[in-house]
Amino acid sequence: MIKDNTPTYRPTWSQEAFRWLYSLLLLIAIPFAVINLLLKSNHEPKAKERRRFERLGLMAPAPVKNGYLFHCVSVGEVVAASCLIKRIMHEQPNAQITVTTTTATGSARVQAIFGNAVHHFYLPYDLPVAMNTMLDRIKPSMVLITEVELWPNLIHTCWRRGVPVVVVNARMTDRSARRYKKFPVLFEPMLQKISHVCAQGERDYKNYQFLGIDPNKLTLTQNIKFDQAAALTTTKTDFLNLAKDNRIILIGGSTHDPEESTLLNVYRALKPTFPALLLILVPRHPDRFDAVERIIEKAGSSMRLSADCPDVEQDCDVLLVNEMGKLNSAYDVADIAFVGGSIADRGGHNALEPAAKKLPILMGTSTHNNPIICSKLAEAGALTIVEDESALLDQVKHWLSHPELARQAGQAGYRVLAQNSGALDKTLAVVRTIAG
Repeated sequence: MIKDNTPTYRPTWSQEAFRWLYSLLLLIAIPFAVINLLLKSNHEPKAKERRRFERLGLMAPAPVKNGYLFHCVSVGEVVAASCLIKRIMHEQPNAQITVTTTTATGSARVQAIFGNAVHHFYLPYDLPVAMNTMLDRIKPSMVLITEVELWPNLIHTCWRRGVPVVVVNARMTDRSARRYKKFPVLFEPMLQKISHVCAQGERDYKNYQFLGIDPNKLTLTQNIKFDQAAALTTTKTDFLNLAKDNRIILIGGSTHDPEESTLLNVYRALKPTFPALLLILVPRHPDRFDAVERIIEKAGSSMRLSADCPDVEQDCDVLLVNEMGKLNSAYDVADIAFVGGSIADRGGHNALEPAAKKLPILMGTSTHNNPIICSKLAEAGALTIVEDESALLDQVKHWLSHPELARQAGQAGYRVLAQNSGALDKTLAVVRTIAG
């Protein structure tokens, strides 16, 4: 039975004191944040300046009250939550959807996916006054936190108001669980005040159990990203007319430093043997577009920028995608995908997106953000983990030399999607039960 979030839990004086100490430390940091905002506002458009002050609680009220508030940290969480948000919008067309993020890239992805269909702003700093002000302006009937970002004052303020908080597609690494266990005075009250946790995998489920959550508040839904990625299979685009060209395309998706340099080295080593090869680089963060452009120029490769060209000439070595929201379109025309954040030790990004496009996938050894996804794809033969640049080069060369094996790996990833979908319906069942 799923229990609703009611303010019956009574925190101890030490837990309350710790929470207020945490708030005091944040409050001390606010003047420095304001100075930073003011300095940035001198160099940015007025629209961006206004958006930044949302972190202080100065956001527009929701057009309609008693809706759903989703908090998504950045791009990955926005994408993961998008299929759940769309289902709720379809089933409850009159319900107000509000989405908060904490990064500019996450904000841009909200705009790209939903436009003006949702109310959107940056989540305020985790202070009681800021969270109270936000809830006064939004008045949600439920707050849904995507994956991992748990803020004590946000959760406490919702609990005091009787607003249920549900963590969807919840992620809890072994390292985080051990760290939280060392500070029970902060984390245990949060667990008591959360209405429900929808765990995305067995590891996450067991770690929430380890932290002592009420079993009635915990459901193993599996990873909603399988459902989100499955939806990508219904659409296919001809990105910059590349599907019509006779090019072999290696793509680096959501890359970080030094992954672009690694892929450029692999490209240069393969180009003499495979002259039709094209490298597409899609950096994870837009503030690195210029830096990656300089890296490509320094490597001496001929380059085109996606924002500046309607198509890609045959003599182009590298296409730099310097626009947000274009990664899946670029996957549509690729032959082999490398998923970033995995050599750069960022935990690895979403490997299901290229799997939905039936691409053979490569990643480095850093995959702790999505261990279940990577494990399932690797076991099926869809994902190959490489230790270093040399191993990456060998595997790309192997697939280019044996395209049928590459095709089989891509098909295997697509089957993994079909076999593991269903988390969306399980999550919706939890949301419906708590909503009443």
